[in-house]
Amino acid sequence: MQPPRTRTVVVCIDGVDPRYLEDAFARELTPRLRELSEHGTYVLARSQLPSFTNPNNVSIVTGEPASVHGIPGNHYLDGGDEEVQLVDPRFLRAETILARVAAGGGRVLAVTTKEKLRGLLGAGGVTAVSAERADEQAVDGVGVVAELVSRRKPGIYDWDCSHYALELGLALSARLETQLLYVSLTDFVQHSAAPGEPMSDLYLARLDELVGAYLDDGWRVGLVADHGMNPKPQVTYLGDALDAEGLRSARVVLPITDPYVVHHAALGSACWIHAEPDELQRVAELVAAQPGVDEVLGRDQAAVELELPADRIGDLVVLADAETALGRRRAEHDLGALRGTLRSHGGRHEQRVPLLLSERIDVPADVRNRDVYRLLLGA
Repeated sequence: MQPPRTRTVVVCIDGVDPRYLEDAFARELTPRLRELSEHGTYVLARSQLPSFTNPNNVSIVTGEPASVHGIPGNHYLDGGDEEVQLVDPRFLRAETILARVAAGGGRVLAVTTKEKLRGLLGAGGVTAVSAERADEQAVDGVGVVAELVSRRKPGIYDWDCSHYALELGLALSARLETQLLYVSLTDFVQHSAAPGEPMSDLYLARLDELVGAYLDDGWRVGLVADHGMNPKPQVTYLGDALDAEGLRSARVVLPITDPYVVHHAALGSACWIHAEPDELQRVAELVAAQPGVDEVLGRDQAAVELELPADRIGDLVVLADAETALGRRRAEHDLGALRGTLRSHGGRHEQRVPLLLSERIDVPADVRNRDVYRLLLGA
């Protein structure tokens, strides 16, 4: 694939539900983002289900659903009965657009806030760095990348860690003469603060300034979220419910699981359940009757309807309502680690995401977040 003629950056604004932008626009908090919405393109798109970070970042950079690229969650149960983080590039079943442009001679860079995504985004020889470990990572001809940003590297749970990734992307791209840049942010702020709360306002105001810096530097810009966000006042512990009915062979796997438990305590609105064939119907009926459960889909049905790889999901796929998160057993989740009340994602109710482009482009009615590169590049 040929490199773009205009320097192009796509930013995954992790967890930025449309309500954050609607609130910010109403209060004139984000003039540069408002400018994009009025003079460029602003629509609501749909994300990949389950609406988690890894499957959606990979959908964005491949332009494909999870059934093609192979990453249905952050976490899954492999054939050897081991729960595995889906972070290694060996799990990918599709080439990324970043890798195709790099193979065509383009200068490509990926910057992720969370280290967990760096391997997936760097697949195919793409230069990839993370804000989380910028002080440990070096790029040929540049050196340690943290030295390019003239401030202290924030911690992964600092409100401005995402902004550091954007600053790093701008500085490193200048040194590498990057033509195609992907920056993936983190959603710690959105897990911790609702629209209009002070930390959210700080985050959005600084995001707005940095988007302006890219626009002023001549970049064509695309912003899209991986998922939305909702408060989850109810937690339904499916493992406890199954145990109470003697269905101890059933296993609940939480695909939101990742190393960043302060965000969400491994509680999201989608999960897999593995069960023995002779108990599967009973398990499905019991789970469907639990508070806050919206849907229980069999493996084959979920693979088709949700565009998921059948071999990397459970015998059952469970989706919760907007106010409910799904857990395993109450004793296995440390809600004390949360900084504030539980806000999370994963189901259909967090599938609606904002898509902003710095150019006016005709967008199909059923646009997905994975369409952003096709819209900007014709990919």
